[in-house]
Amino acid sequence: MDSPAPAAKPKPLLPYFDDFLLYLKTQNYSEETVYNYERDLKYLLNFFSEENVVFKGLNKQTINQFKAWIVSRDRKQPFTGLTADHTLAPRSINRILSALRTYLRYLIDIDKPVPVPPDAIKMVKTDKKHPQVAELSELVKLIESPVRLEKDELVGIRNRAMLEVLLSSGMRISELVSLNKNQLDGTGRLFIKGKGKKERFVYLTARATFWVNQYITRRRDQAPAMFVPLRGSRVARKSSSRISTNYLQAKIKEYREKLRINVPTSAHSLRHGFATYLAESGANPAAIQVLLGHESLDTTTRYVHASDKFAEETHRKYHPVK
Repeated sequence: MDSPAPAAKPKPLLPYFDDFLLYLKTQNYSEETVYNYERDLKYLLNFFSEENVVFKGLNKQTINQFKAWIVSRDRKQPFTGLTADHTLAPRSINRILSALRTYLRYLIDIDKPVPVPPDAIKMVKTDKKHPQVAELSELVKLIESPVRLEKDELVGIRNRAMLEVLLSSGMRISELVSLNKNQLDGTGRLFIKGKGKKERFVYLTARATFWVNQYITRRRDQAPAMFVPLRGSRVARKSSSRISTNYLQAKIKEYREKLRINVPTSAHSLRHGFATYLAESGANPAAIQVLLGHESLDTTTRYVHASDKFAEETHRKYHPVK
């Protein structure tokens, strides 16, 4: 007589997980943010599956085991079958732990039991490195380079306009590619919807406005997007066409290498440079916070406290004991 097949191992679960994701959507979180919470919490589900842990068994000890599990090398990514080629950075680990905290707080809010209090989940220590940003003169060279480096005149004008907008406004690359032509009102002020669907004003310099106008007046399509592709599968014949973030990041890398700018530079570096050089010129950090669309001033200080040169000059100029 054949022996009975072993019972299938139950799939690890997080109670009210789908309800939690729905709650995030009702709180007006962006689709990307909801996806990020789902992805980060799946690390915990994968940990449950591999280590034979259940949600009710979470405690301070298993949370520490979970942290160690996250940082181990060659850890398979949650339910993708892909293998990481590096250890997650401390900030990425803290993002995962923060997602778990938020989920536990949601359970408490709906009067459901939690095995461990959210505040008992301690963040890991992060390095206090100051992010690098290229010299202002190099950033200016970078944003001016497309009209010289691109063979196609309109591509050069469009790419310069995009880089001018990034540096002049400090907006995110995702915000840039989401811009529409009808957001231009001739004042240099743009009302945009940013991360987490938060709305704010950003401002263009006169030179950024000039290059955007140079590009827009040369357009022959009717697509609503402010920046559209001119070749390839995303070409502006389609009304929904927009420049991809991958294209712009690749172009910035190409221009940086051709200009021999040694400091790693990306679209985010232009946002970082915007904040850093405003701070070095004496701008109020609270005003920079508003311009960047940060919810917390602590987030802003990660950009502006990198202004070591400004701090040194301030010390030398204002210290009372010469």
